[in-house]
Amino acid sequence: MRRLLALLVVALTAGVFAWAEYTDWRASHRRLGTAVAAGGSEAVVVLGFRNRSGRANAINRYRVRVGLRSMNPEASSSVLVLCGGTVAGDVPEAELLARYARERGHRGEIRLDTTSTTTWENIRNAIPLIGDAETIIIASHSQHAEAGREYLWTLRPDLAARLVRGKDYRFGEIPLVKPIAAYRAARHRAAQRR
Repeated sequence: MRRLLALLVVALTAGVFAWAEYTDWRASHRRLGTAVAAGGSEAVVVLGFRNRSGRANAINRYRVRVGLRSMNPEASSSVLVLCGGTVAGDVPEAELLARYARERGHRGEIRLDTTSTTTWENIRNAIPLIGDAETIIIASHSQHAEAGREYLWTLRPDLAARLVRGKDYRFGEIPLVKPIAAYRAARHRAAQRR
């Protein structure tokens, strides 16, 4: 009986993680535009997460790494747009993200949105900072990036048509975050259908 129960727990856990991987992969491929990331100008928008201390937390560091690895080395010009105000701390998240991007070796152009407090505001406030880009990437974990792309489609379909896929999805990466993010995204979609 114990062996059967253990197998059931293992199978259930594996099923949850497989579901989370699939939904994360799927989210990374949705709500994109028709632009081709060939070699023109690009803007990579990194969405901030509430940060209590004066140092970027683990989630914000992860999101910056996604943004940096999503930058196209063949782009004619590239700008990193970092979003987030003082949601939980005294220093705007965007400034913490910028500091971490520089620590990671980024020497390119950075533009900051230091006033937003929600994902909707991140996207709304990034619009004036990304209008000149031929391609746009929203960087976060896949489910959150998809939500950001959805908001851009709502606010500015003309800019959303320039959305290209970032490098937010990697198999097995952030395994504890993916099930939570998948669950929250499923709840969000269910609430929208009501």
